[in-house]
Amino acid sequence: MTLFSIFGFDRRTMSVRKEMLGGITTFLTMAYILAINPSILHDAGMDQGAVFTSTAIASIVATLIMAIYAKLPFALAPGMGLNAFFAYTIVIAMGYTWQFALTAVLIEGLIFVILTVTGVRRQIIDAMPRMLQRAISPGLGLFIAFIGFKNAGIIVANDSTFLALGDLHSPVVLLACLGIVISAVLLIRGVIGALLIGIIITAIIGIPLGLTSFDSIFSLPPSIAPVFCQFEWSNIFCADMGICVLTLLFFDMFDTLGTLIGVSNRAGMVDKNGNILHLNKALMADAVGTMAGAILGTSTVTTFAESAAGVNAGGRSGLTSFFTAVCFGLALCIAPLFLAIPSQATAPALILVGVMMMRDIREIDFCDFKVAIPCFVCITMMSLACSISDGILLGMITYVILHVCSGNWRDIRMGTYILVALFILKYVFF
Repeated sequence: MTLFSIFGFDRRTMSVRKEMLGGITTFLTMAYILAINPSILHDAGMDQGAVFTSTAIASIVATLIMAIYAKLPFALAPGMGLNAFFAYTIVIAMGYTWQFALTAVLIEGLIFVILTVTGVRRQIIDAMPRMLQRAISPGLGLFIAFIGFKNAGIIVANDSTFLALGDLHSPVVLLACLGIVISAVLLIRGVIGALLIGIIITAIIGIPLGLTSFDSIFSLPPSIAPVFCQFEWSNIFCADMGICVLTLLFFDMFDTLGTLIGVSNRAGMVDKNGNILHLNKALMADAVGTMAGAILGTSTVTTFAESAAGVNAGGRSGLTSFFTAVCFGLALCIAPLFLAIPSQATAPALILVGVMMMRDIREIDFCDFKVAIPCFVCITMMSLACSISDGILLGMITYVILHVCSGNWRDIRMGTYILVALFILKYVFF
C-alpha cells in the first residue's frame, strides 16, 4: 500500500515535511483541549485523570478515521462549547448525571451517523435559518468566556447586582489576569500554539504562588475505567433527553460544517462547483468519533477549526491529521503536566477562545430587525439563562414569531415550523 492509497498523499504536489509540519502545528494550536476538557468535565463530577486519557484517546481515534477514511488534513477532539453544554447545562443546570449526558452524546453520534448515511442531515441543517446559525458561535463564545471569567475569579456572584468584579488584589485573580495578557500577546504575535504556551507559562508562574503543584511530568496515563461505557439508559425516552440530543446534534453539525467549509475553501480543497472533497466521509469521521468519545467517556468530538493552522503550514492530505494523532499519543505520556494545571491557568484560554468564536457575529445583519432580534436573543440568553439550549430554542421561536407577525411567513421552511412547534411544546409542558 502507498501513502496515496492510505492518506491521499500525492508526491507530485505534496511534501512529507510539510505534512508533518502541518500535523504538529495543528496539534500545538489545539492541545489546550487536553487541559481544559478534563477541567470542565470535572465540574460535572467526572474523574479528571480519566477524562484526560479519554480526551486524548478519542482525539486519536477520530483523527485517524479522518486521516485514513476521509484522507483530509483535519483534526478532531472534544469540542469547546459542546463540553460546556455537557457540564454546565445538562448536568449542573438541568440536574442530570454525567452518565445521562454521556448517553445523550452517544445517541447524538448514532443519529449523526444515520443522518449522514441517509442524506437527511442536509434537511435538518436547512431547517435552522442560516442567519440564526451564525448566532450560535458568538453565543457559545460569550458563554465560554463567562465561564472563564468565573473560574478565574474575575467575575463573582453578588446579592445586589447578581454579578460583580472580583478581588483584583487576590493572587488567584492576578495570576489569571496575567495569563490573559500573556496568551493575548502570543496570539497577537502569531505564535504557534499560543493558547497552550500561555497555559503552561501561567501554570509555571503559579508554582511560587502555591497555586500549581505537581510531582512529576512523565507517567503512564490515568485509567479510563471510571468513565468508560458509563451510560444511563433509564431516562432515554424523557423529553429532556430529546432536547439534549437535538441540541448536541445541531451544535455538532453546524460546527463541523462551518469548519470544513471555511478551511477547505481556504486550502482550495474543493471541486470546480465549490463542493468540499470527501465531505460525507469527513462528516462520518466526526459522527463515529463522537460515538467513540462517548464510549471512552468524554463529550462530543468535533472537527477543530484550529486545523486551519496546519493547512496554512502546508498540510493537504490525511498524512497531516495522522501526525496530529501521533502527537496526541505522545501527550498521553505527560498526563501529570496537564492535570497539574490550575483553573486560573486554563481560564485565560477559555476567555480567548470566546473571543475567537465571536467572529461570526459580523455575518449577522443587525440592520434587519427581524433577523437581528432573534440572533440577539440567541446570543444573550445563552449566558443570561446559563443555558446554551435555551438560547438556541428561544432564538428560533423568536425568529418564527417575528417573521409570521411581520408578514414574512413565506420565508420560513416547513421544517423550521415543525421544529419550533416542538420547542414551544417543550416550554409549555416541561
